[in-house]
Parts: sequence; C-alpha cells; structure tokens
Amino acid sequence: MVMDPVNFQSTPPPNLLLIVSGSSGAGKDAVIERMKQLRLPVAHVVTATTRRQRPNEMDGIHYHFLSVERFDQMVRHGEMLEWASVYNNYYGVPRFAVVDALKSGKDVVVKVDVQGAATIRGAVPEAVLLFIRPPSMDELERRLRSRQSESSAEIAVRLGKAVHEYGQLPIFDYVLTNHAGRIDEVVDQVRAIITAEKLRVNPRRVDFGDSD
Repeated sequence: MVMDPVNFQSTPPPNLLLIVSGSSGAGKDAVIERMKQLRLPVAHVVTATTRRQRPNEMDGIHYHFLSVERFDQMVRHGEMLEWASVYNNYYGVPRFAVVDALKSGKDVVVKVDVQGAATIRGAVPEAVLLFIRPPSMDELERRLRSRQSESSAEIAVRLGKAVHEYGQLPIFDYVLTNHAGRIDEVVDQVRAIITAEKLRVNPRRVDFGDSD
C-alpha cells in the first residue's frame, strides 16, 4: 500500500518579541541604533521614562520622556507591560505599543533593564531575552565614564548593580558580548538568533489576549 506524501504547509512563523537587556553602559542603545541603520526588518518599541532627557536624545525616538504624574497614571490604568524604579527614575514599556508593533507583521524589539526583562519573562514567557554585556568590568567602567553623564558616585552604583545583574543571566535565552568597535558582530548575532528562532519545530507564540 502506497502512503500519501506528507502535506507540508508553508505557514509563516509567528512574530518574535525580542527583549534586549543588559547593564547600564553595556551598549544596548548602540546595538539597537545599528540595527536601525542596517534596516533589519523589525519594529522597535520606544519605552517610557521619567529621567532627565540627555542632550543627544529625542523624545519619542530614544524614550517617551514623561512626568512622574503621567507615568503613575499609566501604571494605575494598567497601561504598562512592565515598569520599575531604576536609579531613582521610572522606566516602563507601554503595553499598547508592543501589541500594535506585533500587529505590524514584523518581529518586535524592546529595550529594558534587567529588572524589566525579568518581569516580562514572567508576563510573556514566549519572549526571546537577549543579554548584552561588555567584555569586562574595566571596559564597562570606561564606557560609563566616557558618557560624562553620571558622577563618580553614580558610576560606582551602576558598577555594583551590574555585578548583581550578571547574576540574572539564567533567565535569559542568549548572551551577546559587545566588544568595542565590533558592534556589527553583535547585530549579526541578533540576525542569527532570529533565523534560528524562526526554524524552531515548536515556535514561540506571543499572545497578549488582545493582540488579534
């Protein structure tokens, strides 16, 4: 008896939710900016913060810079997918922005701190968590000092926090080392991760319940 051939269907894989995280100064913003420059086919979600806007930053591009009152209102109304107080400022991911980005038909990239990544891991288990790190603590300190946006005391706090954050690596799916002058290597690794995730036999399916 001749068996019928297997009926393979070319159903496109679900859109991915990529969470880019890491310690302050690891190069998260630089990696995402390079992804934009190279026109990777992903949708970028702009997160919100109450911290002071830096001279080189643009509202709605780098962050949504909100007042504490407006941020608190969004939290109370359940409009934040995750939020946290970091270095005496609030940071958060607007829920609607992620849902709308997933509807665009593209994979979605969100940048959060390590605490936020842990929250999203609990809320959205099928998200892909990427941890960006520098090659050493000495390099991390050099990068923080070169920004000239924090005092020596603030830099010391960030370095101490980085040590704790490295201890959170087990919640992540991938760790990428961002060497100075080699940022394209990190972007290539992100491309490879996306490709591999798209080839999974059991693909990740992100479902917010209201994303249809």
